[in-house]
Amino acid sequence: MSMKIRLARGGSKKRPFYRIVAADSRMPRDGRFIEKLGTYNPLLPKDSEDRVKMDVERVQHWLGQGAQPTDRVARMLEAAGLKEKAERNNPNKGTPGKKAQERAEEKAAKAAAPAEEAPAEDTPAEETAG
Repeated sequence: MSMKIRLARGGSKKRPFYRIVAADSRMPRDGRFIEKLGTYNPLLPKDSEDRVKMDVERVQHWLGQGAQPTDRVARMLEAAGLKEKAERNNPNKGTPGKKAQERAEEKAAKAAAPAEEAPAEDTPAEETAG
């Protein structure tokens, strides 16, 4: 049985509240879980002590049993000092989106194409005497 330590969403619409749970990876996100390990309330300020609450001993127990934390829970564990900080590498994070790439290609194509010269108008500027 593959175990995960993950977030299960609760709360009402636009008012999220999460439980940190140990669950079988085959169960639904908000479905059956084995044990509740803590809570996470993203609506509270980041410096608040009540934003993330965890039962540290039980989390260490499940990590010892081979449970794998999800990315978000892993960051919470790193902040709590229960897990060493992992090196993250997302090479696609800084690349522009599809539409932005298309706009850049169009702009480069316009710049590379020889600009047609506009006909020069030779209209002398008349000076008005005042």
